[in-house]
Amino acid sequence: MTTLKPETPASSVCSHTPTCPSVDASARDAAHVIAAHPEQGWSLLCNGIVLFEDFGELLPSGESCAARWHDLLMASPHR
Repeated sequence: MTTLKPETPASSVCSHTPTCPSVDASARDAAHVIAAHPEQGWSLLCNGIVLFEDFGELLPSGESCAARWHDLLMASPHR
């Protein structure tokens, strides 16, 4: 039986300046988009997070996170 190991987080090889926020950072959604599929409603961020159009997230560990609407609204300059 083969044991699957999680891939190295993308943030460890991030070449952006400044470096993209890590998965554990509160601003983790601010990482650069490296693959966008708007027709399917998701984008892959540089730190390995899959961000869905409703702002729900799938973390590299496989954990899913519900949308953080309140946090995002408070951070928006257009609120």
